[in-house]
Amino acid sequence: MTGFTSGKKLSSPIGIFDSGVGGLTMMRQAIQALPHEHFIYFGDTARVPYGDKSHDTIVRYSIENTSFLLSHKIKLLVVACNTASAYAIEHLRQKFSIPIIDVIEPAVEQAVQQTKEQKIAVLGTKATISSGIYQKRIAEKLPKAEVLSLACPLLVPLVEENFLTHPATRMILREYLLPVKEHRIDTLILGCTHYPLLSDLIDEELGGSVTILNSAQACTKEVVERLEREHLKTDLFLKGKREYYVSDDPEKFRGVGESFLGISIDRVELRSR
Repeated sequence: MTGFTSGKKLSSPIGIFDSGVGGLTMMRQAIQALPHEHFIYFGDTARVPYGDKSHDTIVRYSIENTSFLLSHKIKLLVVACNTASAYAIEHLRQKFSIPIIDVIEPAVEQAVQQTKEQKIAVLGTKATISSGIYQKRIAEKLPKAEVLSLACPLLVPLVEENFLTHPATRMILREYLLPVKEHRIDTLILGCTHYPLLSDLIDEELGGSVTILNSAQACTKEVVERLEREHLKTDLFLKGKREYYVSDDPEKFRGVGESFLGISIDRVELRSR
């Protein structure tokens, strides 16, 4: 195993990576919960989306992203990408010694606690849904649950283009959500960190009748608990530093990213290889 474990400082950063800007929904929650922490975000914008890539490619990208963040001496890693969490999380935990949190397990735990009728739906990328990871994890905790898994490959590109209220987005969501209505689902997991930006449209389309779970919120709760359990919370009570890196087009990321974070982004740097 490799990783940054010796000489770790409480003020060391928390690393977050995603295939693009979607993981900023998780980072936004984390900043609110942990305002004194130093965060470094990497968005693999040159290779987004991950949802249509092969298993081996997703694993390779995830290892590369983790290695990049480890070069910044991070103390904890958040894989803020459902597709990478589905295919690469065990590879990362075997290869690197740093604490690693994925976005799937916290969301599953929240869903099994929330559902009243044991009828759960998951929206995700093609790769995430094909992995069967949500179905497997839910079945482990709630064997009798009905799990409806829906691949929504068009949503990530729409969010990356900031088409959050575009008529085309509404039309596509209407098609994707038809099975949710037909199966009388009571709990819906947004199985991609891009999707919370569409949660209002999803809720509107479903008529407010379904509990919509944001994996970013559940993941942030796990980050806070893990920092406390590992005694890694910063002992500095200053405003935490934020750093942003991408693999392509920093200006586009900055523009779209500000709508995800709800705060201004002063600088975005290209990842050095």
